[in-house]
Amino acid sequence: MADFEKIIPPSKGSIIKFVKGLPEVPNNPIIPFIRGDGTGVDIWPATQKVIDAAILKAYGEERKIQWFKVYAGDEACDLYGTFQYLPNDTIEAIKKYGVAIKGPLTTPIGGGIRSLNVALRQIFDLYSCIRPCRYYNGTPSPHKRPEDLDVIVYRENTEDIYMGIEWDANDQIGSNLREYLNNEVIPLSKGIKNKQIPEGSGIGIKPVSKLGSQRHIRRAIQHALKLEGKKRHVTLVHKGNIMKFTEGAFRDWGYELATTEFRDVCITERESWILSNLDKEEKISIEKNAAMIEPGFDALTTEKKDQICKEVQSVIEKIHSTHGAGKWREMVLIDDRIADSIFQQIQTRPEEYSILATLNLNGDYISDAAAAIVGGLGMAPGANIGDNAAIFEATHGTAPKHAGLDRINPGSVILSGVMMLEYLGWGEAAKLITNGLSKCIEDKKVTYDLARLMQPHVEPVSCSGFANSIIDRY
Repeated sequence: MADFEKIIPPSKGSIIKFVKGLPEVPNNPIIPFIRGDGTGVDIWPATQKVIDAAILKAYGEERKIQWFKVYAGDEACDLYGTFQYLPNDTIEAIKKYGVAIKGPLTTPIGGGIRSLNVALRQIFDLYSCIRPCRYYNGTPSPHKRPEDLDVIVYRENTEDIYMGIEWDANDQIGSNLREYLNNEVIPLSKGIKNKQIPEGSGIGIKPVSKLGSQRHIRRAIQHALKLEGKKRHVTLVHKGNIMKFTEGAFRDWGYELATTEFRDVCITERESWILSNLDKEEKISIEKNAAMIEPGFDALTTEKKDQICKEVQSVIEKIHSTHGAGKWREMVLIDDRIADSIFQQIQTRPEEYSILATLNLNGDYISDAAAAIVGGLGMAPGANIGDNAAIFEATHGTAPKHAGLDRINPGSVILSGVMMLEYLGWGEAAKLITNGLSKCIEDKKVTYDLARLMQPHVEPVSCSGFANSIIDRY
């Protein structure tokens, strides 16, 4: 048993082990939980009650979570001392037991860790942040048809701007770096040699690696393989038209992964067009097929036309026998979209999307925007998953002015608990919770944040009352 300074693990229970990135789950796993700051005092007890009741209903005494309280945020400082927002006890507990769940945490001000959420992701290399955004019938929404949106945002968690490699405009090291870049690096760099970074600039570095991109996109494709029909669809979201060697590389590495490692189960969008044209017209010429997949084909140069024709010929030669005759329709479709267009697409054509694989910053924006369509952050769960650990979390803030009032919506943490149960392979218990929560909303048994948006007026239930209402509907 690991030695901890101020916490004692449960006397019963077993450790979740990871084999090749996947958890091996015993019937009585020990799972650390972080209550969370602010309203965590209300929403965590409600969540734990809902999860425990669902497991008991689904499995009787056969399965049970042994909860292990660990500390982070303000509550950790109270126990471990000033600025001890993430004590070593907590890090060691999550490292040992593998799977954890947490409420919202305060971003420290004036000292300590820059961001607790980012720190946990980086410490445990939780490279994929997974945020499902789906609509529960009856949830108030500003959109006319929020039920059309059912997407899962796969946000890369460890690279991009969120690595925090940056320097203040007044930092001497940053100034030295600016001068070095202006005088040494930029003049020797093709394509940017005439540019200069202005004096007084803050500088941030945006690393995007092939390893980091592909391991993340791999998880997105593996998830898509568990879905059916048109939901077997992964969209690579990027700003590669501007940031060609970071965001553009993310897109290119995604396509490379799909057409090598997942070749037998994946089809790219352009490949699907080529094969579809061939399905409709068996003897279609290479040139006609090329013209049908490339807008403005007739106006292109001869060299560019030849390139597209070679692309068509190559696809037919390589995968027509395995993917043609409509077989590709059962495979995972891989396409890509520019990030800013996706903000429109999830509102105007939401039914066309399933899994959105993004880099870190884009995923932050898009997941919040998608959550707003289906009811807000109070209904938005999240998971951070790596090869040796997984942490499930609320996606909203701590809302300290509501703390201790038993009124806040616990839905985000409860649905994160659903994701955790699904990850453990305990799908029956997960389904009980989602069905119970859905029925609560349909019956208008909701907390104030949803009640105030409903017409006609609805009397809200408390945070604990919402939890009890879910359990009553198992």
